[in-house]
Amino acid sequence: MKAYLEEIQTDVDSSFRLLLTPHLNDFFMWHFHPEYELVFIEGANGPRHVGDHLSRYEGSDLVFIGSYVPHLNFDYGVRTDYRKVVIQMRADFLRDNFQKMPELAAIARLFGQARHGIAFYGSTKRLVGKRLMRFHELDHFRQLIELLEIFQILATSQESTLLNNRPVEFPYNRKEQQRLQRVYRFIDENYQRKIEMAELADLTNLTVAAFCRYFKKMTRMTFTEFVNQYRVREAKRLLLADQSVTEVCFASGFESLSYFNRIFKRVTGQNPVGFKRQNL
Repeated sequence: MKAYLEEIQTDVDSSFRLLLTPHLNDFFMWHFHPEYELVFIEGANGPRHVGDHLSRYEGSDLVFIGSYVPHLNFDYGVRTDYRKVVIQMRADFLRDNFQKMPELAAIARLFGQARHGIAFYGSTKRLVGKRLMRFHELDHFRQLIELLEIFQILATSQESTLLNNRPVEFPYNRKEQQRLQRVYRFIDENYQRKIEMAELADLTNLTVAAFCRYFKKMTRMTFTEFVNQYRVREAKRLLLADQSVTEVCFASGFESLSYFNRIFKRVTGQNPVGFKRQNL
């Protein structure tokens, strides 16, 4: 699993970056970045994995994500003809104005809540989604004005849910980030076989016990939980490619069909056969 610090450059003559339907549905991108991110996707059912929160959206999704909050790309595994708009803003976007301009007080609170990850629903999602789909038609000045209006709508909406009970803290210094990247890369390259904890301990120059504590601190999951979730996500991708449940079980790194079925249902809420029938 390649989790990494994404380096983002703003668009030319703009204080933010606009992405229109970047097709990343075949890529598992568990990543984080200092930029705030507003994302809208429609025409899809997919994963909503933000911080510790893991669920699925149906039809469309509108989420605002704070600085350094780890998240998965919302189009991962999607096979429908979807559309997606992503706006990424630097960590200091409007920050100096929040204290000076009382008109931005509601938006300042919204940016503070973004550390939890915020999902919007109902008429708010429909209205903002339509405006985001037309966002690219505006010049840069009008985009800035439109973005402020969108944030004001979100900041005053009652149709929102905090995705994490606590603000997601950024636990990574540079050394820990590099160490965690090595772990993720190892998992990504070896998830199809049994992984011994001692291998990861050697990789990170820790004892097995110290590695377990370190990994839980960094990811808020045990190593086994993390690997099982990754394997289930790979299994979902293979099931959507119409492989059989038995083929998928062993190709995604599970050693028995019964254990695969149990973990798959624990993570997704349904068994592999039901998931495949529903999505194909």
